[in-house]
Amino acid sequence: MSDTGMTYEASLRRLQQIVGELEGDRLPLAEALALFEEGVGRLRDAAGALQETEARVMQLIEQADGSLSLGETRG
Repeated sequence: MSDTGMTYEASLRRLQQIVGELEGDRLPLAEALALFEEGVGRLRDAAGALQETEARVMQLIEQADGSLSLGETRG
């Protein structure tokens, strides 16, 4: 969960909504700026969640000798 209490998936959904609103009809400048600011926050939350997940995966796949095995995680 992010600082805003939204999951990664919820943050992405909200980002998609924000992009749609910004690409749609003309918005008043103040409203567009507020949406942009929210979008930046959601993007930071999502990026942070990905970094945390990557760190957890790295810990889980660490071998007994301290080496990492990344081959199995690539798609």
